[in-house]
Amino acid sequence: MNAVLIALLMLPLAGAALTLAPVFGPDAAAADRRALRLNTVVTGAVLALTVVLAAGFDHDEPGRMQATTDVSWIPAIGVRFHLGVDGISLPLIVLTSLLTFLCALYSEKRLPSGDGVPTAKAFVGLFLLLEVGMLATFAVLDLVLFFLAFEVVLIPMYFLIARWGSGAKVPAANRFILYTLLGSAVMLLGFLLVGSKAGTFDMQALAAAHGDGLSHTTQVIAALAIMVGLAVKAPAWPLHSWLPDAHTAAPTVGSVLLAGVLLKMGTYGLVRVLLPVVPDGTATLAPYLGAFAAVGIVYGSLACLALSRPGSKGDLKRLIAYSSVGHMGFVLLGIASLTAVGVNGALFANIAHGLITGLLFFVVGALKDRYGTADLDTLAGSTGAALYGRAPRIGALLAFAAVASLGLPGLAGFWGELLAMFGAFDPADGLSRPAFVTYMVLAGLGTLLTAAYLLVVVKRVCMGDPKQHAPVAELADLRPYEAVSWTPLAALTLLAGLWPALLLGLSDPAVQHLLGGG
Repeated sequence: MNAVLIALLMLPLAGAALTLAPVFGPDAAAADRRALRLNTVVTGAVLALTVVLAAGFDHDEPGRMQATTDVSWIPAIGVRFHLGVDGISLPLIVLTSLLTFLCALYSEKRLPSGDGVPTAKAFVGLFLLLEVGMLATFAVLDLVLFFLAFEVVLIPMYFLIARWGSGAKVPAANRFILYTLLGSAVMLLGFLLVGSKAGTFDMQALAAAHGDGLSHTTQVIAALAIMVGLAVKAPAWPLHSWLPDAHTAAPTVGSVLLAGVLLKMGTYGLVRVLLPVVPDGTATLAPYLGAFAAVGIVYGSLACLALSRPGSKGDLKRLIAYSSVGHMGFVLLGIASLTAVGVNGALFANIAHGLITGLLFFVVGALKDRYGTADLDTLAGSTGAALYGRAPRIGALLAFAAVASLGLPGLAGFWGELLAMFGAFDPADGLSRPAFVTYMVLAGLGTLLTAAYLLVVVKRVCMGDPKQHAPVAELADLRPYEAVSWTPLAALTLLAGLWPALLLGLSDPAVQHLLGGG
């Protein structure tokens, strides 16, 4: 199985390199079609390998690192090429492979327009390089390798936004790269401090030591640096301001991967690195992380509520971006509780958010393609966009994703938020229970505000009088390639909501292992 895990990383890397070779023919249109087909084939093969990896995973021992490769890479500083998966990383690898494949399928029929030529080959090369970085982030077990994988995703995503985006795409891409690079630099300082004091960058060895050999001051400084760096990518309030602009400007597939995978890299790092490696420093800073998480939940919901009001000229993509700030706040709150229940809830909410928000961005991207805008006032007009009457399948999918996002029981969005709040209700020993109960109450308020703005969006976009839309009287309903790309996300959202043990059974033993000393 370690060969399968290595192949997962090498295959998209080889595909990205192939786009630089003159093998697509002289005809530009035919070359574009072949490049897009290559993208689908490579990401499909990666998804198939991921299924093999998941099938070969020992589900009786999800807390044990499996499919491992551990060889010396840079002996001078003790860096090792160390890979592996456990019950925490496996669901994220599956989510990443699935979303990239669905985005590749979607792009084959709906490639975003780019500046200059050729378009498709460059798009595919960057897309596959992005997949390498995302998968590697969840598979590596060395702090230096984690940093490198963390950085690999930044340049492809920058160009996907700056070249294939819309609106103020270059300023949005610049803000994205500056924020995330600065956060990564701060995170690297924390990694170097831990590695220099502990004598190793190996994440398994550091987790097993569970802070032994690191003084309290060292742990607090390292935890602060790592937490700030990862919080930028999460994103945590108030380090979130790059996210709305990036989502608004990004092409549809860029928004899907940005929300569905890239945000998870930050919260995954908090669980994988912060909790087991510097536990004392994390416990010291946990109340502050919980406070920022609670504020982020309420702030994101209020921002969405303001954007959803008639006359506010709110962009739907921007609204979903702000909703991610609130939803990721629940993830951060669960992690801050330092309990197995809260961390399991955070990991579940990670996967649920990737599925639900990926579906939302797909649907809103389709609406933007049809209308030429994602402005909510333009879409709704005076009576509402009337999707139920004009494009009932798209309207139904939008409503389904919205009620899943607001946490309706029976759908994936419910369990993660519930468990994160339960973790805050009874935090780990040493944390202030009154403070965390206050955070839980604020999170509960956030769930009410989330329901309010999402129901407003459903009312304005799905309901209304179809006769009031003469300029766009005929609106194409769900197309076949859209159905193929979106249906798996809707099905998995329902499956995870009805069968939460599918994910919790994997993550809980691994979380207990990390919290108990690696």
